[in-house]
Amino acid sequence: MLQPEYADLLITGLWLQPTARRQDCIKNGGVAVAGDRIIAIGQTGELAARYPQARRIHEEHGLIMPGLVNTHTHAPMACFRGLADDLPLMTWLHDHIFPAEARLTPEIVYHATRLSLAEMIKSGTTSFCDMYLFAKEVARATEESGMRAWIGEVLYDFPSPNYGELENGFAYVSEMFEHYQDNPLITITADPHTVYTCSPQLLQRLGVLAHDYNCPYVIHLSENAAEVAVCRERYGCTPVEHLDRLGLFNERTLAVHCVILDDQEIETLAKAGVKVAHCPESNMKLASGAAPAVRMLDAGIVLGLGTDGSASNNDVDMFGEMNTAAKLHKVVNMDPTAMNAETTLHAATLGGAACLQAESEIGTLAVGKKADIIVLDLNQPHLTPLYNIPSHLVYAARGADVIHSIINGRQVMRNRKLLTLDEEAILARMREIGQHIQSTRSR
Repeated sequence: MLQPEYADLLITGLWLQPTARRQDCIKNGGVAVAGDRIIAIGQTGELAARYPQARRIHEEHGLIMPGLVNTHTHAPMACFRGLADDLPLMTWLHDHIFPAEARLTPEIVYHATRLSLAEMIKSGTTSFCDMYLFAKEVARATEESGMRAWIGEVLYDFPSPNYGELENGFAYVSEMFEHYQDNPLITITADPHTVYTCSPQLLQRLGVLAHDYNCPYVIHLSENAAEVAVCRERYGCTPVEHLDRLGLFNERTLAVHCVILDDQEIETLAKAGVKVAHCPESNMKLASGAAPAVRMLDAGIVLGLGTDGSASNNDVDMFGEMNTAAKLHKVVNMDPTAMNAETTLHAATLGGAACLQAESEIGTLAVGKKADIIVLDLNQPHLTPLYNIPSHLVYAARGADVIHSIINGRQVMRNRKLLTLDEEAILARMREIGQHIQSTRSR
């Protein structure tokens, strides 16, 4: 007699949406997990018979789907949420954020990161790409949470509140590469801040680092008109032209924002295989503009979605970001078919994974891929009736509809309760930190 196959976990529900395509949806479907990987997908009855000893998560009204991938965050900036709103980017950055960051400590960054991690898990994000200060603390908090992440320390020409002089920054980043080289969930990245805060030499030096470690090269690029004007004045060209001349565009490059682009620049990015992290809510809030996402996709550029930090969004809810992205580009293009639901959902899942060179591991639910899975409760007034699942996920679902989250085969949230983080303790500590930040600003 044949012995039953082994699985650690069986997740079943009313619907399984393994990709962004409506046609791939399976009614009464599920996923079997062994270790950190998916070993089977299919009908609930078939999976239950095949893996009778597996621990079960079954939701009568559940929708099972890939975890969302946030391609651009500054997780510790949750401590600055609402601190300086309704301001232009350069005023916001130089008059408010940079001075506040000068008073950051490793402890504040660690606790603020934990706040963002809690928010991301509770709103369906399972992977994120972060660039900020005190990145060792970001990585430490992330490792404790069980989330999957790409993390980098931002480098720029002037002294950092973290490492001081630039050479110390390279030593700091090298230590991170060494420490996390074999980590299954955390990948270290090479992160110049922008073309206007980094010399050509620094930009190129980080390009060599990205090449040597075969990691993403993450940079804010052409975020607004002021950045483009500064670059033209300083180097006689646009930020895209500047990086292209420096030989820094390739398949590892993750360009964040890309709001101010002409057709030639889009072609340049596409030919080089550059990926783009599109952050519509932050770009709207800072009045940077609307990135030409539709034209980038038409040119073949891989596009992911990012929330940016909570100081310029003011949350890290990727369901909200999808909703905004789809609607924004319809009105920008005056075309209701632009950035349709499947396209937008793809950007938040497999597109985001591809931005991070991880499309073979995450972004869809398929046999052999990592078990990064979320379950939504469809038994909600705003999700009833149901005709088209990708449409519901983009236009109607909310982060709060996520009830379970599994990352790398480990359940990190059950019935909206975090299992790897103490939510009450995080909130209490962040209230104290918020009071401290407010008191130091008023001095």
